[in-house]
Amino acid sequence: MTAGLSAHHQQLAQRKREAIAAAATKLFLQRGYDGTSLAKIAQEAVVSKSTLFKQFPTKAALFEAIVTEYWKGGPDPTAPATQSGDLRAGLHAIGRQYAALIGRPEMAALFRIVIAELPRFPELGRAQFELGKLPYFISVQHYLEAEHAAGTAVVPDAESATNQFLGMIANYVLWPRMLLADWSPAPADVDHAVEEAVATMLARYARGANDSRHS
Repeated sequence: MTAGLSAHHQQLAQRKREAIAAAATKLFLQRGYDGTSLAKIAQEAVVSKSTLFKQFPTKAALFEAIVTEYWKGGPDPTAPATQSGDLRAGLHAIGRQYAALIGRPEMAALFRIVIAELPRFPELGRAQFELGKLPYFISVQHYLEAEHAAGTAVVPDAESATNQFLGMIANYVLWPRMLLADWSPAPADVDHAVEEAVATMLARYARGANDSRHS
């Protein structure tokens, strides 16, 4: 019975946390980061102020939690790299995952908040980069380094290769959404963008491609 109650309470707390994050994102976009109070967020999320303050004592802590939550879904950069051996399959998996991650409306909203508030609150940009983008980037870099070490790819500069791969996908999936409110590519078009990015990476970095190019 105790375990059941504990699980129930955990689920309830998670739902409240998600409601708070959604309310904060909405109000940050509508009123700006500076113009949104924690009390107003609690009201919008329909939770008590004590509940919100218990989890997020400051707006900065709440924003950092939003960033961390929105960037979930990537490999843990502190964990061993994804099992190497099939560069095409690995890049496809990462590419589809990344496209799904940055293609969510919540991710575009997060970027809009950061861009709008960056001149007055540069710490928001640092949080977005250090807690979100950078850990994901490092996880992909580790994967490419593992493929290089395994001999399935020739990637002497994994940092540059990661920039290229993620940039090709983001340039189609995310960045047009920053300027075009109705940008919502069909799943087949997103898949095609990922396929093209993978094909470009294979042509540049796959072991066979490098061997044939230098023969």
